[in-house]
Amino acid sequence: MTDITRADGRAVDQLREVTIERGWSAQAEGSALVSFGKTRVLCTASFTGGVPRWLTGKGKGWVTAEYAMLPRATNTRNDRESVKGRIGGRTHEISRLVGRALRAVVDTKALGENTIVIDCDVLQADGGTRTAAITGAYVALADAIAWGRERKFIGQKATVLFDSVAAVSVGIIDGEPMLDLAYVEDVRAETDMNVVVTGRGLFVEVQGTAEGAPFDKSELDRLLELGVNGCAQLRDIQTTVLAAQQ
Repeated sequence: MTDITRADGRAVDQLREVTIERGWSAQAEGSALVSFGKTRVLCTASFTGGVPRWLTGKGKGWVTAEYAMLPRATNTRNDRESVKGRIGGRTHEISRLVGRALRAVVDTKALGENTIVIDCDVLQADGGTRTAAITGAYVALADAIAWGRERKFIGQKATVLFDSVAAVSVGIIDGEPMLDLAYVEDVRAETDMNVVVTGRGLFVEVQGTAEGAPFDKSELDRLLELGVNGCAQLRDIQTTVLAAQQ
């Protein structure tokens, strides 16, 4: 492993400080405030009976997600998309990504004809907002499912979640693969990638782009290795948080 030290003092294979505050919202059926360093995302899960019309009568549930960024989550204020009158392409893309990531570990038949909507609101952005959203959303989802089971909306023996899911960013900066990029690293990365991995180490999604020079297979392999190892650490944090008494 290289001796390179990053701007914030981390090793190249080290996550930022990660915290997940479970049950942050008193109103939501499941919630988590997740922090990846200075990036903070509030994830809430809302449980409702019934499903979209196209799923009615099929004996399956639905899990979906919406992502948004507060106007002053970044260095300069951005207008609310609701005021603009349209949802931006980036917002749509990340919302779909979070939904896909969660559905990859959900047995919709076990969920029954119920819907869980995850809202991921970025309170403060410093790189990795989508990966933090996925990681926190899983915890909120798990608690919403537990809420539904306690109230017998879900079968007591139904295994709705058959795995966990987490996500982390990786990238190449000055020729060196690095894990969990903060904003100052992300903006100058030669290659930028987001890796979504289940608790068993299976890939859900890999989003990678050469922002500068193209990358070769050995660099790709190193990035994926960093991503898998980072997600395994995040899985352990999720497991610890969900095991704690509320």
